[in-house]
Amino acid sequence: MGTGLFITLEGIDGAGKSSHLESLEAWLRGTGRTVVRTREPGGTPLAETLRELVLQKPMDALTESLLVFAARRDHVTQVIAPALARGEIVLCDRFTDATFAYQGGGRGFDLEVLQTLERWVQAQSQEATLLQPDLSFWFDLPPEVAAQRLAAARVPDRFESQSAEFFRRVAEGYAARARGDAARFERIDANQPRDQVWVQVESALRRRGIGA
Repeated sequence: MGTGLFITLEGIDGAGKSSHLESLEAWLRGTGRTVVRTREPGGTPLAETLRELVLQKPMDALTESLLVFAARRDHVTQVIAPALARGEIVLCDRFTDATFAYQGGGRGFDLEVLQTLERWVQAQSQEATLLQPDLSFWFDLPPEVAAQRLAAARVPDRFESQSAEFFRRVAEGYAARARGDAARFERIDANQPRDQVWVQVESALRRRGIGA
């Protein structure tokens, strides 16, 4: 017990990360492990309610950030931390890297404030470390290509309807997080056919000894 594995999928809207969640979940279950698949914002009834507010209601960047971290706190305490303590794999569609990319990069919000909220929300009891993913897949895609994909997909929410310039800033926010924690990140070239993207994901898993 207590040997859980925390894996996140990150990337701008339209990068295709969500389309690989099911395949990744099935692959991980095939290794004999129990997998908890979840998402952010969301993952608990309270966090899902906050998600709807963040995605649909107008608000400033500070309010947006506070709601995202409030949802994350409930998610961590109710779902993520207990699953990891049970030795399970947590597979999450986005986590804190997305906040630094979207609110920090896209909105231009104060990174020091985000870092403070990160410490408050992800501090592990009686330890100086923060709860962070063991592995983060960053699905990197040019914003222009992502916009083309989204245009044919669905009615956009508050984030998906942003400009290409906004998503360029988000992409740079992700790049900055990856540079700051290179050992945790696996960059996936998402501007490829789906099967080739999956090859990159599976290769990264095997390279790190997951399911080997």
